[in-house]
Formats: sequence, structure tokens, C-alpha cells
Amino acid sequence: MPVTRENGEIRVSAPLGDDDVAQLRVGDHVKFFGTIYTSRDAAHKRIIAAIDAGDALPYELPGQVIYYVGPTPARPGRIVGAAGPTTAMRLDPYTPPLLERGLKAIIGKGGRGPAVKDALQKYHAVYLIAIGGAGALLSKTIKQLDVIAYEDLGTESVKKLEVEGFPAIVCCDMYGGDLLLEGKEQYRDQATLGAYQSVGPAEKAG
Repeated sequence: MPVTRENGEIRVSAPLGDDDVAQLRVGDHVKFFGTIYTSRDAAHKRIIAAIDAGDALPYELPGQVIYYVGPTPARPGRIVGAAGPTTAMRLDPYTPPLLERGLKAIIGKGGRGPAVKDALQKYHAVYLIAIGGAGALLSKTIKQLDVIAYEDLGTESVKKLEVEGFPAIVCCDMYGGDLLLEGKEQYRDQATLGAYQSVGPAEKAG
């Protein structure tokens, strides 16, 4: 099954359907197994242009997972170099059309804008965050890499990855939840309740 829970671990494998995405909630720690695709700014521009022109896409979007990454070249004997996530908000303009065409999960870094969060709810999809700065660690979960489109883009070419245990955290779910915004609200609540108290000049002097 695409989403399974075993011993407290949530395992996710594409292709995903609406019922699978419905199981993923803000804050869930998941591990991906199987196929995910890479795509960044330049590749997204070409994919959207292909959609607008009615041309074939590099892969079928329905049920799939995109990881916003441009892996660095692999050292000798390695499958891939560092594979850390890129800032997701840069891809916001391109995301709703892909969700409309069946994309079900996106992995990146940082928050998303209102249009993307609305589209996640409308088309029943999910956005997850990978840990920035951990590209070398994340690369260890990549067991196979194949360039499948736009090879001239170099590191930004579209790649098909086979992963085992790629870790991510659900940031924005199909119910409108946003992990980053919830974290900010919790901080504000704690500050209002006095959990964080500044020390005045007199106290410092004493």
C-alpha cells in the first residue's frame, strides 16, 4: 500500500491517491520508498511550457512525488552528491497547475504561499519539508539516479530517484494545516502567557 504505518513509522510510496494523502497530517514524520522525481526552477518552467503547448511531459504526474533538489555531481564510487532541498516558495507560481494534473506530494524547504496551500486542499495533495543543510545525509537514502529529461540543465535536469527511507515532515496537509504557522502561533501564545520573560535593567544590575 502507498501509505503504511508500522512500529510508529509512516512509510510512503508513489503512486499516491486521495485516500493516501488523507492519512498524512501536519507534523507527521514519514519515510519515502521507491520513486520520486527531482525538479527545480528551470525544469518547472519547461514542464509548464510543455503543459501549455499540449506536449508530452517527462513523466506522468498523477500520484507522483516531486523533490525540489538539484543534486551535486557524485564523487567516484557514489550514486549522487549532496542532495539537500531548495527553497520551495520559489516554485509557488508553477505548483498549482501540477497539482491540478494529479501531483500528490512535494518535498522542499521552507513555507508555501496561500495559492499553493489552497491548491493542496482543492486537489488533495501534501507538502513536506526535508532538513536543509543535511544534503550529504539525505543522499545516502538515494539508491539509484537516472536523468530522464532536460539533460542540458545539468544539476537542474529532471531525475528519477529510487530512495529507501528518505525522511521528511508533513508541513502543509490537505486540511489546511501549516506546521510552520502553527509553530509561530505556539511561540506567540507562550510569550503572551509569560513563558518568555525579559529581564529588566534593575534586575540585571542586581
